[in-house]
Amino acid sequence: MRKLVTLEEHLAVPEVAEAWKDAPTSPRDRDDVAMMMESRGDALLEWGERRLAAMDDQGVDVQVLSLTAPGVQNLDVERAVPLAARANDTIAAAVAAHPDRFDGFATLPTPDPQAAAAELGRAVQDLGLAGAMIHGRTGPVRLDDPRNEPIWTAAAELGAPIYVHPQQPVDEVRDVYYSGFDPATDAALASAGIGWHYETGMQVLRLVLSGAFDRHPDLQLVVGHWGEVVLFYLDRIADVSPRFGVGLRRPIADYFRENISYTGSGMVVPRLLRWTIEMVGVERVLSATDYPFIDNSGGAARRFLDDTDLSDTEKDAIGHGNWEALRPKR
Repeated sequence: MRKLVTLEEHLAVPEVAEAWKDAPTSPRDRDDVAMMMESRGDALLEWGERRLAAMDDQGVDVQVLSLTAPGVQNLDVERAVPLAARANDTIAAAVAAHPDRFDGFATLPTPDPQAAAAELGRAVQDLGLAGAMIHGRTGPVRLDDPRNEPIWTAAAELGAPIYVHPQQPVDEVRDVYYSGFDPATDAALASAGIGWHYETGMQVLRLVLSGAFDRHPDLQLVVGHWGEVVLFYLDRIADVSPRFGVGLRRPIADYFRENISYTGSGMVVPRLLRWTIEMVGVERVLSATDYPFIDNSGGAARRFLDDTDLSDTEKDAIGHGNWEALRPKR
């Protein structure tokens, strides 16, 4: 069987989960995190035999572990910095315990971008982690904010990919676009229904427009959900880019094809895979199951790739080769 490495595979660590309970964010955001832990906490807090058994059932050989959203990005600096280090030590220990089954993304204390850059360096160079996962904004601070420049500098210098993962839109956006129904519907619209994906796609598009990839041509991102909406409007974005892509050194579509890779986040939809390959090429497609949030049981993760009409070489690339080329060398 071909090797299958999946990238968006989450865990939680007890110290961070405890800090989420009184994070300095809105009550609605704290409630969202509490509901996540209530429904998925048992699986998130376990990275031993139960997880390995689930991987075997899915057909997954290696999970790239990551601290689930919101990471430590919703915490104050005084807690975010030490808790990020503890979470990364935990992820590194899990990888060391099962090096043939786990790899890991670091979590970064983005409330302090300088500390985040330093922690990325420690995680990659000292702990052997594969890059980092960032959950979009940090409060009102967007990814393209100049304050985040140390993170992009460090990632490019280290050759460490950054996975940009969704988080909830700000309350003002939720109030305007994702409210007015019952609470469950409001929450679903703001998150997995569509809110997460517009939010994340805009963060990535803004980062491109900011010139980050011109300043750091070696910077590499990964985004999930087949491009977080924005990839599916890439033709339209490219058509109108002369209006807003002022000063970029390359056509805007080139950044999406040369500096960003894509996973399906557990969405095993063949037409979305075909579309993504058509837009960016098979060399930009990676695998993910979004454990434990998406059901890929009964071998679904492996069957999705095996049943495509791609060549064996292309299947191997998506299953593991593209990740091995993107990952920093150990």
